[in-house]
Amino acid sequence: MTDSPRILWTQFLEIIRKNVNEQQYQTWFTPVKFKSFDTEAHELVISTPSQWFYEYLEEHFRKIIHLTMYRVFGKDASLIYEVEVVKNSSVKIESDDIQSVPQPEPSKHQVNKSPTLTQAVGPAQDLDSQLNPKQTFSNFIEGISNKLPRSIGQAIAEKPNQQTFNPLFIYGPSGVGKTHLVNAIGTRLKELHPEKRVLYLSAHLFQVQFTDSIRHNTFNDFMHFYQSIDVLIIDDIQEMIGLEKTQYAFFHIFNHLRQNGRQIILTSDRPPVSMQGMEDRLLTRFKSGLLAELEKPEVQLRKDILRSKIRHDGLEIPEDVIDFISQNVSNSVRELEGVIHSLLAYSVVFNKDVDLAFAQSIIQHAPKTEVREVSLDKIVEEVSVIYNVKQEDIYGKSRKAEIVLARQLSIYLAQICTKLSASKIGLMIGNKNHATVLHSIKTIKNRLVTDAGLKEQVDELTNRLRGTR
Repeated sequence: MTDSPRILWTQFLEIIRKNVNEQQYQTWFTPVKFKSFDTEAHELVISTPSQWFYEYLEEHFRKIIHLTMYRVFGKDASLIYEVEVVKNSSVKIESDDIQSVPQPEPSKHQVNKSPTLTQAVGPAQDLDSQLNPKQTFSNFIEGISNKLPRSIGQAIAEKPNQQTFNPLFIYGPSGVGKTHLVNAIGTRLKELHPEKRVLYLSAHLFQVQFTDSIRHNTFNDFMHFYQSIDVLIIDDIQEMIGLEKTQYAFFHIFNHLRQNGRQIILTSDRPPVSMQGMEDRLLTRFKSGLLAELEKPEVQLRKDILRSKIRHDGLEIPEDVIDFISQNVSNSVRELEGVIHSLLAYSVVFNKDVDLAFAQSIIQHAPKTEVREVSLDKIVEEVSVIYNVKQEDIYGKSRKAEIVLARQLSIYLAQICTKLSASKIGLMIGNKNHATVLHSIKTIKNRLVTDAGLKEQVDELTNRLRGTR
């Protein structure tokens, strides 16, 4: 007679107990609960008290859990975790087989404190808006390339209760002033409406706080805090790409804020149509407000920015130097500021006036940031050399740990260095589906947060692939 699933679960725990020390067993296996075993589908479902608990089991005990499961429940058995997110609510996560690359722990780096219930119900004056008071409309120089988003931003700051431009989605390449503009909006809004709860943060920090709330079972406080905000400004929203659970939380926050007449302002390095890996229901909401593009500054705007910066820093620079710089530095406002900083250093160190010859020298020796087209083959070639694996293995379906990591890194680099869609990348690398590609991207993103060596490696690879020196 075949043993019942619960008897098999007891046998499972007995084997585990013999192979770990007692403290490990009591800490990590006693809280795990048996939910069910489908004898037809061969699916074992167990529950853990939190997302962090599940991640720790996968990180430290995956091999012994899977081997014991195969021994007790059969070689065809698969494991599904039921993770309690909030009270009486859970999500199911399918565990990879034991040949998969171990998942990293979530980042332990805390940029600031996670939201608390006290913050959620306190007055606006007690909330740190995280705004940069130096980035204002007075030093955000207007030009043709930024006139629309700047004007809309001022309108929102003056009348935040109007829903005409909600959400405001500002997009454009790095260095054109997106962060400056949204800080200017927030700062001006706080001046005119001090009773408003305004919050600025990066999408990365939002993700860190969300993960922290799951780990410490404070998800309700997290949601309560963000649903109390009057004006929510999130920078680099594209950082949520591939983060399904973070997107899920943000979707419900977004809906609550908008349905209650609260303003949402987002920035991105790309328009919604190019955000592969973002949920369709979020993209639909991004496009339901106003999409405003911040373009690279035109020549006249570059001149005006240079003159403003020169006055601010107390420099005296001839017009021919300003003309030369504005004609030859065109990629971003950030590059213009870098040139001015170099000229200022020269003027102070050598106690000399800045002239055209020196400006020409500065431009000539400035780092080149032109991005060249990158092919998937080139990415795979570079990664294969670093990890000492064959290129055909990266393109193939081997589940060896070092090849899986090389494949995941190749997929991540393809996503940031090429214009290929997630589906196309998956088709070309191992014939993976869209979800697997997003999982690979998320895995590398998580590792970059905690693995400084990998981050340095990825930065070097990215620069080399793009031809940036």
